[in-house]
Amino acid sequence: MVVGNVVTKGMRVVSVLPSATEMLCLIGGEKLLVGRSHEDNYPISITDRPILTGQKTTFTTSADVDRQVSEALAQGQSLYTLDTTLLEKLQPQVILTQDLCNVCAIDLVTVQRVAQKMNPSPEVVTLNPMSLQDILHNIAEVGRAVNMEAEAAETIKNLEKRIAEAKTRGAALLEASGGRRKRVAFLEWTDPIYPGGHWTPQLIEMAGASHPIAPATSEEGAGPSVRTRAQAVIDSKPEIIIICPCGLNLEDAKREARLAMKLDWWKDATAHCEKIAVVDGDAMFNRPGPRLVDALEWLVGFIHDKPEYIPQGFPWEFWTETENK
Repeated sequence: MVVGNVVTKGMRVVSVLPSATEMLCLIGGEKLLVGRSHEDNYPISITDRPILTGQKTTFTTSADVDRQVSEALAQGQSLYTLDTTLLEKLQPQVILTQDLCNVCAIDLVTVQRVAQKMNPSPEVVTLNPMSLQDILHNIAEVGRAVNMEAEAAETIKNLEKRIAEAKTRGAALLEASGGRRKRVAFLEWTDPIYPGGHWTPQLIEMAGASHPIAPATSEEGAGPSVRTRAQAVIDSKPEIIIICPCGLNLEDAKREARLAMKLDWWKDATAHCEKIAVVDGDAMFNRPGPRLVDALEWLVGFIHDKPEYIPQGFPWEFWTETENK
């Protein structure tokens, strides 16, 4: 039971999904977390929890990681490992996981197979959002799973207020600039090219711009990110390019941006470009969690040249090619 702000005593939760971990902590359930994935690094206070997963691929360059992933998936291999002995030892009542992307986190089937063999068998909560609205619903799902529905509802209310404020600002700035949405190319991977998918083009629309490579609306996401020809990026004539490689921090993203500058398509893709940003994708855009609201606020400020709207400490940099060679 939950009485006021007192969570269920003794409940044990394992999360192998970083966005779900962030949701759990934001609603006040951090003390329930007894195990995490190797990618769970926020909030920093949870990094003392045991790690249950591992990654089989090694990051070198975008092109090489794509090769590693493609070869593993072609052979039917998982990209991640799961410490089943430790999981059984931790005896969680709830496991938070996903079935949205086998490249991004451990697959649902593996988690379910282990959970079914445990006694007692924990509840497996799988989160598979396609849009920002789905992510808010996921927070409610996490709240229900850990008996913190009231706390989750209050968290959602606060996030919805910030989303509404950001959308209002974006709409006002769009109108003030003449009503024409600037064209954005959001690159979630640079070699080969994967443009932003799911919620990312939706956030761009909410902020008052457009994402022609993978369009969305303010109400719906764009669907999964898919491999895209460089010519499609060139043909979209982006005025703004955002380099935000999936799973990479800011320093690694900057290194990939330097490599992208040397690719054949870069010069033509930037022919109409007014500005370029490099962002910590691992923290701010790739995880379908509460910090996507920060990402929305950043988009409003960056797209419309309003730095006062950008959240303090948001991990990004303007990209000036001459400075970053």
